[in-house]
Amino acid sequence: MLEKNFHNQKQDYEIKIDSLKAEIKTLKEENDRFQNHLQEELQIRAGLKMDVAALTNQAKTIPELRKEIELIQTQKMDVEKQLQSQKREMREKMSDVTRQILDSYDFADVRSRYRLSTEDLEHLNEDGELWFAYEGLKKATRVLENHFQSQKENYEREIDGLNSKVEHLSQEISHLQKLFREENDINDSIRLQVARLTSENMMIPDLKQQIAELQKHKMDLENRLQEEAAKNKDKMEEMADRLHHRLDEEGTRRKVLQVQNEIYTKEKEKLVFAEEDFQMTNDRVEKQQETKSKLRQDEAYLIMENTDLEEELDKKDRLIKKLQDQIRTLRKSIEKDNDVPVSTLQKEYIGMLQYRKEDEAKIIQNLILDLKPRGVVVNMIPGLPAHILFMCVRYADHLNEDDMLKSFMNMAINGIKQVIKEHVEDFEMMSFWLSNTCHFLNCLKQYSGEEEFMKYNSPQQNKNNLQHFDLSEYRQVLSDLAIRIYHQFIIVMENNIQPMIVPGMLEYESLQGISGLKPTGFRKRSSSIDDTDAYTMTSILQQLSYFYTTMCQNGLDSELLKQAVKQLFYLIGAVTLNSLFLRKDMCSCRKGMQIRCNISYLEEWLKEKNLQNCSAKETLEPLSQAAWLLQVKKITDDDAKEISERCTCLSAVQIVKILNSYTPIDDFEKRVTPSFVRKVQAMLNNRENSPQLMLDTKYLFQVTFPFTPSPHPLEMIQIPSSFKLGFLTRI
Repeated sequence: MLEKNFHNQKQDYEIKIDSLKAEIKTLKEENDRFQNHLQEELQIRAGLKMDVAALTNQAKTIPELRKEIELIQTQKMDVEKQLQSQKREMREKMSDVTRQILDSYDFADVRSRYRLSTEDLEHLNEDGELWFAYEGLKKATRVLENHFQSQKENYEREIDGLNSKVEHLSQEISHLQKLFREENDINDSIRLQVARLTSENMMIPDLKQQIAELQKHKMDLENRLQEEAAKNKDKMEEMADRLHHRLDEEGTRRKVLQVQNEIYTKEKEKLVFAEEDFQMTNDRVEKQQETKSKLRQDEAYLIMENTDLEEELDKKDRLIKKLQDQIRTLRKSIEKDNDVPVSTLQKEYIGMLQYRKEDEAKIIQNLILDLKPRGVVVNMIPGLPAHILFMCVRYADHLNEDDMLKSFMNMAINGIKQVIKEHVEDFEMMSFWLSNTCHFLNCLKQYSGEEEFMKYNSPQQNKNNLQHFDLSEYRQVLSDLAIRIYHQFIIVMENNIQPMIVPGMLEYESLQGISGLKPTGFRKRSSSIDDTDAYTMTSILQQLSYFYTTMCQNGLDSELLKQAVKQLFYLIGAVTLNSLFLRKDMCSCRKGMQIRCNISYLEEWLKEKNLQNCSAKETLEPLSQAAWLLQVKKITDDDAKEISERCTCLSAVQIVKILNSYTPIDDFEKRVTPSFVRKVQAMLNNRENSPQLMLDTKYLFQVTFPFTPSPHPLEMIQIPSSFKLGFLTRI
């Protein structure tokens, strides 16, 4: 046994010595590599110094070039002054010559002095002296003009040449300035590299010291090995005698231990089987609890559906009874009037509802104020109240009654405002009247008689256009009212879903193996996950599904529904990201995996509802990038570059905040070093982002109401008896 132990220890020491030799060799190689790298850097630095000297010499020529430019500009100014002075002299010479000619031939003086007639003047000019003088004067002026023109062209050429020289010199100066700036940038980079090399060179003495310490340690180990080998030889002889005596004792002990081992293995097998049964029962209990919670939720949803269906069945039973009574009365009347032939043709309707002006308040009360969405939406055309209101509008337009039309429109708009004010927190009522307001607005456009809307109608629908009044002003009022309802509608949805976001998206752990782990430094903090009534990701998805089904049942336009879903997804992303910025215990790699998983659930929900094209997924991109940032490696320069390139939807402030807040979840992970954060921050300096850390959760996207023509002809629309509008008559 001692020989084996000695042999094993000797092998271990030899392995350690070999590893130390390998480490010494690698350290020497690293030292040589550092020295080669340092020499290369010094050569590069010398070459860059030469370039800097050349550029500084070129920069010294800049003042001389500026002096030359100033000299050229002064020469240009002198030439312009000479040109102006020569112009002045030429004008003075011309004026002197003309003055002399006029003075020499003063006709008025001659006539006044000698009182000559025109005949005498002609006689005086017989020899042509005046004509010759005039011709000479013209030739002199032409010569002067030509001389002046040639001088002007010469001066202009000189000015153009000087301007081109000035431009050329300015370009050279700008080029030299650019080279000087680039040289400054190169000098800065050289300084940074020199600082890095000096820091690396500072590490070389430490490495040498470590190598010397390792060599000393190696010598000590070799000496100890020799001493232990000498001691072990003496002990081996003594232990050999003892071993012979102990072998017999150990033989008996082995037999006893074998028997005990067999008993132990049997008991162990029993315990393993028992443990497996226990785990199976635990799994069954957990599955039963999950199924119970799901069954409770399904049960509540089914109860709600059953109540709705019971209400609908009651209404249908009432309708059936009323129809049966009408059939009986019709049969009786037919039996009484056997002699009168019954016409089999149905009455043709023109899509109007006749009403009296004094019934307007009753229409608004029954159709708007007292109407409950739950009793209307099932098995009914979308926007039925809006169509009924428009059929009344058509009747007032048909009568050409301006006061009647204005009164009805004002009462309808005020009624919608009142019902919204009374049910300001009721999601179903908001959804119902947002849908009907949009349908009413679309009806006013569809039947306005304007060509841009008529092209979507059938020929029969174009016959139902308004004939006398232009309701474009009311269309604007309804559009403003729809925007107001939409904003309140969004606020109600946000108030319902906002308490679920942080517990469901961040705190609740749906991934297995993560729920028991907490970040280091936060192990004593209580978690809201232990609460049995806490919200989960399933709660968020169920709330979204409830919103979606209610909007679909109320006949909300598909484009408007997509805008509402996009707004909700923006809120989920913004609230989750803001909470992530504020809580260090949520900034870990495994929490990033959890957030990515929850985002995939939301994306799957969009796919199920066929809402991939509503831009809702893009609003989650900042949160998705934050989850990726928590999971990615954060050590090398390549990691920093990848972070700066991938996290385009996050600002520099937000990225640095997440990196500084990153908290390892166990001892195997490492915190993000300050030097790595500085590297990322330096790469993000050129990015133009908002300095604000938190996202604006109250931000609303601009809403647009698309024009969707109604496919339902007005002639076929009937009023249900549950609306209590029996006093209206279809025309």
